[in-house]
Amino acid sequence: MATARYYHNPVMTSEVLSAMRVSPGGSYIDCTMGEGGHTEIMLNASSPNGKILGIEADPEVLNVAKQRFEAVPASRLTMIHGNYKNIRNIATGKFTESINGVLMDLGISSFQIDSSPRGFSFQKDQPLDMRFNPKQEMTAAEIVNHWSEQDLANAIYSYGEERYARQIARAICRQRPLNSTGELSDIISGVRKRGPKPSIHPATKTFQALRIAVNHEMQNIKEGLLQSLYILDKGARIAVISYHSLEDRIIKRFFREESKACLCPKQIIACECKHIARLRVVEKKPIRPTLDEINMNRRSRSAKLRVAEII
Repeated sequence: MATARYYHNPVMTSEVLSAMRVSPGGSYIDCTMGEGGHTEIMLNASSPNGKILGIEADPEVLNVAKQRFEAVPASRLTMIHGNYKNIRNIATGKFTESINGVLMDLGISSFQIDSSPRGFSFQKDQPLDMRFNPKQEMTAAEIVNHWSEQDLANAIYSYGEERYARQIARAICRQRPLNSTGELSDIISGVRKRGPKPSIHPATKTFQALRIAVNHEMQNIKEGLLQSLYILDKGARIAVISYHSLEDRIIKRFFREESKACLCPKQIIACECKHIARLRVVEKKPIRPTLDEINMNRRSRSAKLRVAEII
């Protein structure tokens, strides 16, 4: 297998292989391929004839993966530029056999933070972009410069869980137009100087919120999970790695609801919803990285892995 330079250290690799029960000859989908860290371990564990479908929304990151796997035969690895919210259509025709598992490693990759020129990091002065897919119309600049103060505050609070969302939105609107991440970071830092000193950079939560809003990340998680149910057979597993409470909440709720035979309110005596349980939650509590892994890769410290099985 070709060894190209890449930046992302995949989290909980042994836990992912175990949770998905990756085995020789199996077929798997890496919904958020990135530079291919998890893809590589699944290729190795499914050798000699296992098949992997990798989906990646960021074409720049996908190119890194293509260079990395240039020696891997097309019969074993298919790489697609797309969004996992469309996993049902993407997977159609790619596998003639059953799909044994789906992996979603959510959030943003180290490559995008460290190397992308699209303004994902507050540590660099770059354009207010934050799009995973550059062909998408919505940018962070559109949100920052054109959304109402109320809508901006709601997004920062809902997606960033930022307690100073209203003050930050007000300061942004007063100093429009903004052209760069540096300008935005300075404004947020100015607001936060008036409150208690944060344990993380004051712009962290707002940048997270804008990135989520730009890329419709919460909606994509819900749609991707739902579509996965239609392409997986009995016994196949869905493994999802999240990095903050908003993502984890969506996954936990989805797994819980899809593992129930009835979703009717408690006051309804006879079931009216006709809902059918389609999942079995494998582990009630999320799987966390080991202390050794956290010490080696600080970005893994917030990761949570949840697993469910098609029934």
